[in-house]
Amino acid sequence: MKIRRSTRLVDMTYYLLQNPRRLVSLTFFAERYQSAKSSISEDLVIIKQTFEQQGVGTLQTVPGAAGGVKYIPFMSKPEADEVIGEICHMLESPDRLLPGGYLYMTDLLSNPHYINGAGRLFAAIFAQKEIDVVMTVATKGIPLAYAVANYLDVPVVIARKDSRVTEGPTVSINYVSGSTKRIQTMTLAKRSLREGSNILIIDDFMKAGGTVQGMINMAEEFRAHVAGIGVLVEDENIEERLVEDYVSLVRLSGVDVKEKRIQVETGNYSLPILQEEAIVEENSF
Repeated sequence: MKIRRSTRLVDMTYYLLQNPRRLVSLTFFAERYQSAKSSISEDLVIIKQTFEQQGVGTLQTVPGAAGGVKYIPFMSKPEADEVIGEICHMLESPDRLLPGGYLYMTDLLSNPHYINGAGRLFAAIFAQKEIDVVMTVATKGIPLAYAVANYLDVPVVIARKDSRVTEGPTVSINYVSGSTKRIQTMTLAKRSLREGSNILIIDDFMKAGGTVQGMINMAEEFRAHVAGIGVLVEDENIEERLVEDYVSLVRLSGVDVKEKRIQVETGNYSLPILQEEAIVEENSF
């Protein structure tokens, strides 16, 4: 049964939003809605324009017989500012101050509203990168890594401090914690990564960057390529940082333990410029 165009537009939009970065052919949509490819192509133009006007993302086309269309998630600058503003407001509470200059972030990292916002923002920042997997360590940053991976439509790889029988053979490395200067161990199952994979490293909090550097070293053991590094919060008051090329959403700029005052500001991130693409016509698929 053929459905109305308004219903088709809603369902197509929902499907694309639920399957980011996944190639969908016009034939799939044509058979799904029993409509001509030319009509589907016109619908995709409307959806693409709406996505871009609202800052939700864009549609990327792949021409040819095996081609189709991909939804690339994005976030507008005003929405990004709102997401970062909410996170900064939460982190400025004096009650979050922990010994050593750390911040209590468990409630933030377990809240879907903030995590999904940060996840989509990271996905927008790295939208033009070729990413096969998101890597993180077995800490509180795991929900953030899954949020980012959801919008990039890639799996998550978790490095742990010790090996588990259920993961089979593992690769272990030693790395030096940048803040405590202690030697720590990081393990990863051999089946977790393929040689040549493009990795996006995600961490919730970075001081000197020892843990992130450990993940970089782990990637080298698998002959994988680090395509990007994203951290939710970075500590600015560090004399020597082990990692330089990274993207942060929030920067911890000042902590006054005596006065119980926390100063946070926007990190070093920047949103890329989306490239304009026209939806390819019916005969190109």
